[in-house]
Amino acid sequence: MYKSIIIGTGPAGLTAAIYLARANMQPLVIEGLQPGGQLTTTTEVENFPGFTDGIMGPELMDNMRKQAERFGAEFRSGWVEHIDLSKRPFKIKVEGAGELEAESVIISTGASARYLGIPGEQDNVGRGVSTCATCDGFFFRNKKLIVVGGGDSAMEEASFLTRFATEVTVVNRRDELRASKIMQDRARDNAKIKWALNRKPLEVVAGDTGVKGLKVLNNETGQEELVEADGVFVAIGHTPNTGFLKGQITTDDHGYIMVTPGTTETNIPGVFACGDVQDTRYRQAITAAGSGCMAAMDAEKFLEGHMVHDWSEALDK
Repeated sequence: MYKSIIIGTGPAGLTAAIYLARANMQPLVIEGLQPGGQLTTTTEVENFPGFTDGIMGPELMDNMRKQAERFGAEFRSGWVEHIDLSKRPFKIKVEGAGELEAESVIISTGASARYLGIPGEQDNVGRGVSTCATCDGFFFRNKKLIVVGGGDSAMEEASFLTRFATEVTVVNRRDELRASKIMQDRARDNAKIKWALNRKPLEVVAGDTGVKGLKVLNNETGQEELVEADGVFVAIGHTPNTGFLKGQITTDDHGYIMVTPGTTETNIPGVFACGDVQDTRYRQAITAAGSGCMAAMDAEKFLEGHMVHDWSEALDK
């Protein structure tokens, strides 16, 4: 039996662990297949406050983990096979750890960026392939870039990248865009944005120094073409990691957990959500960390008046 179990170890989950551990709540943190979250796949992080010269993503996550451990947070690696949120204490079955019980649960499992699934893509993540313009755009000053996608996110990423790049080419497999008219108009009015519509991405082409361009199929001519660029930004959406919940928590149409505005409270008392798993807008390390702090404080306040287990004996020990 734990006072609180945190599922996920990105900036949100680790911040929640730090706050709960400092409050003597002795949280258990369950690490999944990618401890540290998406930041472990990035290189230098320059927009996290407190690091004047930047910090490598894996190092930042490792530091946060050690900080949580210092205050008494416990970590276990494993995959959540089943979770029962129908009543408290909540039951969580973890691969290799058996069934665990908790009086509160914080879900910080994040959202996974969707990739194209084409050759050369995964091999060059961090070497010219990215899914976050806000995170990595700065590194492509005076470069030619590609944004793949046709929705609002793609238009927003393309417009943002023109602050740094000399040219941004939008590649979309259809000849029309799904983005709202206002976002399309804004992108089309930007002289730095070029268009390669009705092109199907086939392969990320790279050399020893990184990305060289994107091989595409021209759907009109049936010919393969190479769109030259120094970087490829994939902007085809994110998938929240909520499948394991099996509909027990209220989500939106895309699977993001819905919380009470201004809090991290879900529709189930004692269950809280933070980070990208409930954030459809910002999806930044610093906003995730902030919501992790909120989740910890929400959970602590909840537990003050809803303890199921008598912890006095355990605390005396």
